[in-house]
Amino acid sequence: MTTLITNIKELLQVRAISVAKVSGAEMAILPTIKNAYLVIKDNFIADFGSMNDVPKIDTDKIIDATGKIVLPSWCDSHTHIVYAGNREQEFVDRINGLTYEEIANRGGGILNSAKKLNETSEEEIYQQSKARLEEVMRLGTGAVEIKSGYGLTVEGELKMLRVIQQLAQNYSITIKATFLGAHAIPTAYKENRKGYIDCMLNEMLPEIAKNKLADFIDVFCETGYFTVAETEAIIEAGIKLGLKPKIHVNQFNSIGGIQAGVKYQALSVDHLEVMTKEDIMALKNTETMPVALPSCSYFLSIPYTPAREMIAQGLPIALATDYNPGSTPSGNMNFVVATACIKMRMTPEEAINAATINGAYAMGISETHGSITIGKKANLIITKPIPSYYQLPYAFGSNLIETIIIEGEILA
Repeated sequence: MTTLITNIKELLQVRAISVAKVSGAEMAILPTIKNAYLVIKDNFIADFGSMNDVPKIDTDKIIDATGKIVLPSWCDSHTHIVYAGNREQEFVDRINGLTYEEIANRGGGILNSAKKLNETSEEEIYQQSKARLEEVMRLGTGAVEIKSGYGLTVEGELKMLRVIQQLAQNYSITIKATFLGAHAIPTAYKENRKGYIDCMLNEMLPEIAKNKLADFIDVFCETGYFTVAETEAIIEAGIKLGLKPKIHVNQFNSIGGIQAGVKYQALSVDHLEVMTKEDIMALKNTETMPVALPSCSYFLSIPYTPAREMIAQGLPIALATDYNPGSTPSGNMNFVVATACIKMRMTPEEAINAATINGAYAMGISETHGSITIGKKANLIITKPIPSYYQLPYAFGSNLIETIIIEGEILA
């Protein structure tokens, strides 16, 4: 199957030679071709260039993109979209003055989601999660990482990871799975933290590794959740079983989680709403990707990741949704990109780089996703006719996407 897209107003994120990520001042550079074409062969990008050089080829389908922008689909490297039910009551509780921590302390938050998940059948969790996955695909996401962490029991965590595996088998979108048993201490272990950590290390992790249910291991390293020492012990155990670490850090406090992530060569450190100078310096010249989650800041009314200071120090940044029932009930990467520009003062170029090539890096798929490069997956967004790509963050409340292509196929 060969598809030719012609008359593209502007083709974004063009990388003749693929890069793993972009950092610092490079984030402001978004390579593009105006008046372009692109060829898809089966599910890969086969060719692209200026319309002046469009080749004469036999095609099965031609798409005329006059007036439209084409870019790689979003790579969302941090989500929790497998869950049961919702936490809309907590949304109202926050409006009425309760903090995220106060809600958690009275049995809400993650523990609320864990209770619902363990009461819900695997098939029902799959059906609910499938609907959310289909929605984010229609919003332009072409690769997604999904975490466990709402089970907090052996069977609950395995149930979540099996649902993630089933989604990956049934949908063309690339899905990476993360084991996040260390999301909170469950009620049953309230007086026995060590007992729960031992359960993760000795019961959950061996089963997950044996059944190849996860790519990554994650820990919520935060005051009131897991300490730095506990985080290090958990990720060490994961590394021994072949799981690469990704860590929740610095959402509410800076307690040394970033330094632990760097020490263990974590693929990413995520959240970063509270950053000290020492945290920023610890990330310099490392292979660990800082991931910002601006729609979480928006929803919880907490600080935003200090992108300008981090980019000024030469760091890369990726953007992700944090799609989850408690702090970010949205998987809309278009809103994430817009919010990064509006609230974090990232330029459109920086935000698009952060949501494509750097997002791909943060989930270990930058060799196949995140840029317009021959041989990469044909995962593309075709916009409606718009004046320029600046319109994407500028018109933050509008759906500017006309066509989604995933693995070379137009999404119905």
